[in-house]
Amino acid sequence: MTSYLTRLLREPKTTAAQQCELCAAPVGGAHGHVVDTSDRRLLCTCTACSMLFTGSTRGRLRAVPKRYAIVPSPLFSDAQWDALGIPIGLAFFFENSKTQRVVAFYPGPAGATESELPLEAWSELRAREPQIALMQPDVEAVLVYRLHGYRARAFLVPIDVCYELVGLVRSQWTGISGGDEVHETIDRFFERISEYAR
Repeated sequence: MTSYLTRLLREPKTTAAQQCELCAAPVGGAHGHVVDTSDRRLLCTCTACSMLFTGSTRGRLRAVPKRYAIVPSPLFSDAQWDALGIPIGLAFFFENSKTQRVVAFYPGPAGATESELPLEAWSELRAREPQIALMQPDVEAVLVYRLHGYRARAFLVPIDVCYELVGLVRSQWTGISGGDEVHETIDRFFERISEYAR
């Protein structure tokens, strides 16, 4: 399924020549990002440009924050998860300010697939879970990982972290089930997210 997320997962530029996509200043490997809400692009930015749009809730450009938090309560029952039509136990949810809808994406070998979340379901989650109520549209997401036989984990994360996960899954997926390597990569990814959230 082709979606705007696919456009966000363009081939990365070579690190040596990487530049801020707003002012063309050089940026290093660990740099900030700004979301262009008009076409859902994620832009690599220098520190100055990231700071310029930090905290912005209006206008086209919004800086991606660095906030990580554990969402302590289970967000979905098995029946609710199945009703979303997400075939795997991994997805992220964010609010698109342009459409004022909450969308879910789940990663796979071809990139990310979109599933729209019913507004009433999200309203119930916002009322029940303070971390979700504080989530900033466009630039933050709730990342959910549901392993069979284990308690589901959920985190509030910067949106660029979710795109990173989609890229990891896409680049390492083999065969029908993904293969051992991609599952080990996902486990390591969530170990890192857990550390940041603490």
